[in-house]
Amino acid sequence: MEKEGIRVGTEQQSERFAGAEELQPADWRQLKEQLQAEAAKLGIDKIGFSSADPFVELKDILIRHREKGFESGFEESDIEKRVDPALTLVEPRSIISIAVAYPSKLKDAPRSEPGAYRGILSRSAWGQDYHHVLRNRLARLEAWIRERVPGARTASLVDTGALVDRAVAERAGIGWVGKNCCVITPEWGSWVFLGELITNVPFPPDTPITESCGDCTLCIDSCPTGALVGPGQLNAQRCVSFLTQTKGLIEDDELKRKIGNRLYGCDTCQIVCPKNKGIHAGHQLELQPDPEVVKPLLLPLLSMSNREFKERFGHSAAAWRGRKPIQRNAILALGNFRDASSVPQLAELLRKDERPEIRGTAAWALGRIGGETAREALDAAWETERDEAARREIGKARAQFTGERQGDEQDGDPIR
Repeated sequence: MEKEGIRVGTEQQSERFAGAEELQPADWRQLKEQLQAEAAKLGIDKIGFSSADPFVELKDILIRHREKGFESGFEESDIEKRVDPALTLVEPRSIISIAVAYPSKLKDAPRSEPGAYRGILSRSAWGQDYHHVLRNRLARLEAWIRERVPGARTASLVDTGALVDRAVAERAGIGWVGKNCCVITPEWGSWVFLGELITNVPFPPDTPITESCGDCTLCIDSCPTGALVGPGQLNAQRCVSFLTQTKGLIEDDELKRKIGNRLYGCDTCQIVCPKNKGIHAGHQLELQPDPEVVKPLLLPLLSMSNREFKERFGHSAAAWRGRKPIQRNAILALGNFRDASSVPQLAELLRKDERPEIRGTAAWALGRIGGETAREALDAAWETERDEAARREIGKARAQFTGERQGDEQDGDPIR
């Protein structure tokens, strides 16, 4: 065993990680300090260490969350796996939590104008897909550990992994979970991506941060749909970020309006957070945005082919659900802008698109925009539409022309 640089194990020992018991706590503390000093070189903005004990208190919270119907459906379905690291890696000794900061400001952002309205992607979808970026950082971290501890076993998780990233980060001292359900770090606010690495290496744990949001409720008060039902409690089924990622028809008219011109995700609860004021991370090159990609013109999205979509957005986290949600959200945005110039293309979608959710959403937008051409398109579609859900949308839209038109609601006021 070579202790200089904390290199542990031999070929015979490496599989079982035998020999770990020969090291003292001070040795693992030294290795941890070396890793902390190297974190920035590995592309990691903040690193924390925690025990690998089960998250006992979290289990009851997740069960109640499910019973209330607040889950998104995107998370790991097995609650036991979400709270017990040992179900991901046998005999874990510690968990390393990492945070990578992403930008919050868009330089030279193009503005929407009549006839050239734009949508917006949330900051989590700027630059390269953060799943790839985080996996790259965790792979570097794994390589660093295994070079020094050949018998180390590791399991890396990003976003869609079993464990709850926020719970791990909070225990590891990365930050605290705010009332907006985001981990808030003292250094980067909540503008961070999170990942974790479970290992059999017994790193000494860090101390959780005791800072909190205090009496502030700006995020709860500002949530467009009231999805933040309490401090740290999110009803994902009403969250705009979740809604923009669904694939079907959004039938609730209020939610359609609240989405505004968001094409993917929602940043409202982070934008209003005082802890995020003045914070911008421009140093992670892979995460820097192209203004024309993250705030694109809406009309060209309606006729974009799958190939064009992949070429334009394939690198982004916004592409993971495919083209359909982005196009549906673009139609919603045009309706919320009440863009009369989009009526011919919307009428074309209503008449010819093979996807009923697109036809139904186009009908809603035409009803919201109004005008004789929109009315004629809706009347014609009413005679031919056979899909029940799309037909309901056409019926509601036609009703807007019989004295029941919506007023000039400011709900979900689009971002210019």
